[in-house]
Amino acid sequence: MLSQTPENSVDVLVIGAGPAGLMCGNALAAAGDIKLRVIDQRASKVALGQADGIHPRTVEVLQSYGLAERILREGNQIHMLVSLRSPIFQAHSLTGRSFDWISPIARYPFTVTHHQGIVESIFIDSMSLHDLRIDRPVKPCAIQFVRDQTPYPVKVTLEHLDGATDAEKTEVIYAKYVIGTDGAHSWVRKYFGIAMDGDQTDSAWGVVDLTLDTDFPDIRNATIVHSMSGSCFVIPRENDKVRLYVQLLDQGVVDRTGRVDNTHMSPERILEIAKKIFHPFYIRPLTDVEWWTIYIIGQRVASTYSVGDRVFIAGDACHTHSPKAGQGMNVSMNDTHNLAWKIAQVLRGWARPSILRTYESERRKYAQDLIDFDKQLAALFSGEPKAAEKLDDVSRQQIVKAFETSGDFISGVGVHYEPSEIVNIKHQQCARNLVIGQRMPPQIFVRAADARPVDIQDFLPADIRWKILVFFGILDESRLPSAKLLAKELNKPTSFLRKYPVDGHIPRMFDIVAIVAGNKSNFNYLNVPDFFRSHWSKVLLDDTDVTRTKGGGAYERFGIDTNNMTFVVVRPDGYVGMIAPLSALRDLDEYFASFLIPHSSNAKL
Repeated sequence: MLSQTPENSVDVLVIGAGPAGLMCGNALAAAGDIKLRVIDQRASKVALGQADGIHPRTVEVLQSYGLAERILREGNQIHMLVSLRSPIFQAHSLTGRSFDWISPIARYPFTVTHHQGIVESIFIDSMSLHDLRIDRPVKPCAIQFVRDQTPYPVKVTLEHLDGATDAEKTEVIYAKYVIGTDGAHSWVRKYFGIAMDGDQTDSAWGVVDLTLDTDFPDIRNATIVHSMSGSCFVIPRENDKVRLYVQLLDQGVVDRTGRVDNTHMSPERILEIAKKIFHPFYIRPLTDVEWWTIYIIGQRVASTYSVGDRVFIAGDACHTHSPKAGQGMNVSMNDTHNLAWKIAQVLRGWARPSILRTYESERRKYAQDLIDFDKQLAALFSGEPKAAEKLDDVSRQQIVKAFETSGDFISGVGVHYEPSEIVNIKHQQCARNLVIGQRMPPQIFVRAADARPVDIQDFLPADIRWKILVFFGILDESRLPSAKLLAKELNKPTSFLRKYPVDGHIPRMFDIVAIVAGNKSNFNYLNVPDFFRSHWSKVLLDDTDVTRTKGGGAYERFGIDTNNMTFVVVRPDGYVGMIAPLSALRDLDEYFASFLIPHSSNAKL
């Protein structure tokens, strides 16, 4: 009897279990009610090395999934950037210490560093709580669209690399959506012939991770060292470890095809070059090199991020750049953070499939902006060494300035999505300083019920629901009738809050937070109509805490009038989607009508 290839179906198949794939898998698993598979060709997760920096916005995102605590506990924090020059045979001279390379509006004003394996472990442990395991070692070998209107239109043939027999090696998966997060050499991208637009330089760098003994005073800061022997970028890491990015000048590590030839380099050789750059300070290894690699700087972006609105690529599969600004893992995880909630809402029948097209329009533009910035930064890092008397020239100052002036961009908090069906800027003037299309910034409020200081970002978990922040302004006795009338209006079946959730059950799709310009000593949170307070903790005051050191000033900071009621719509990924005054309820209805499906016609896809 002939054995038959097993066939299975899933809502989403994620190919690749690096940071982007794990972010996606964890987000979809946490959403619930989604049949999901995550496969990876590797037999196990990354153990050492690879990407090693988590920037402020990414920490905020991880916090929205409840995962930031472990990142902060196990990682190292970088608060300062240092730039040094080193004339031959002379002591290093301090030429610039910068406190401004991290955005001042970041909730976590520092970069966290640790190897990629820790990040993967955090996601894997979280996914296991949702009964999701990674299938290893498994690789795709064919993919095609099925044209017979099946609800699972993408057919993927998988090969189980550890299969003992032919029957155990092959599996066919039918999926509604496929997400390729399989790295810079993406099989998914190549299978569909998606071009990578951009350039590759001939600038080569070596990377080593180890623990050092040194008399170099800035070894625990992010430090750029320039010398006649080349440049070195120091990244302090967890558990006293250090990563060194070492410029390789004329070392013959690039072959005629433009590829790295490791036979001409070793970790010992990289360290020898680093010692010359650091002279007269010494660096002595206390441990063996934990991990090392050589890379050539390339800056490319995929020509498209999707095929047929059913197959998507994310992370390194659709953009590559140098690691100097530490963006790779951060941008990759934020790609799938952007995509996952959109796919989840389409699968649940909440949103129209057209919402998925905003993934490419939002994330590809950001990737292109990153490439443009990376070209500038990589050119400054990889410049030829100059004569000793010129080592304090403009190029070194330009590097520091590039970091300082691009703090919001590097930190990730400056990401700005342009107008679309889910980014409506019509009423931006109602909150002049709360930028529509950017993430909701951190802000301390005081819970009206118990005077506890809380950050608004902790009311924006990544649970695929829309957050409706209702800024009531001053809610005194004269304005209570208006608040009650608003509650009555929004409770009607025609209101967006009732129209879209299944059975009109608001908390399934929307989470409402009331924010009042009031005083904790005399405001009664029960004055807020119960329609706007699903729980006692969902009423906040724009006031300071009991120590008078935290909170207050939010209305002024955001540019919101305390004499009016203002709605702030925050998307499931934490970005402001729309702002509207009380007089523009119709505009709010039209905003949601442009992409959501009324519950009477909800249909899972």
